[in-house]
Amino acid sequence: MTTATDQWVTFSRLGPAELVRLTGEIDLANAHDIGRAIARHTSAAGAVLIDLTRVSFLDSAGVRLLDALAGDMSDSGIPFRLVVGERGAARMTLTLCAFRDDLLATDLDRAAAELER
Repeated sequence: MTTATDQWVTFSRLGPAELVRLTGEIDLANAHDIGRAIARHTSAAGAVLIDLTRVSFLDSAGVRLLDALAGDMSDSGIPFRLVVGERGAARMTLTLCAFRDDLLATDLDRAAAELER
């Protein structure tokens, strides 16, 4: 079944972690729906990786979404990483916003390995 968020978010597994891949523009128009989809798919996850390397634009609504997810994961004791690559829109925006550096990873495989420890 196709949902409204399928163009921006996909879900799969990488080892023991739920892998969430975001694509395209994450902004006020879609951040709320994306957040709800992520919450539904990760509520029982043992660990969560969110791959932002394919995000072309991230506005303040997207940053608030990621901050809320980080808080929810932390409160639930779920290990969590944002994969932002070495450059790109998501890395630039999160760096400018002084987002928690301990949650950012440049490489998906390395981030997955960190969560398995």
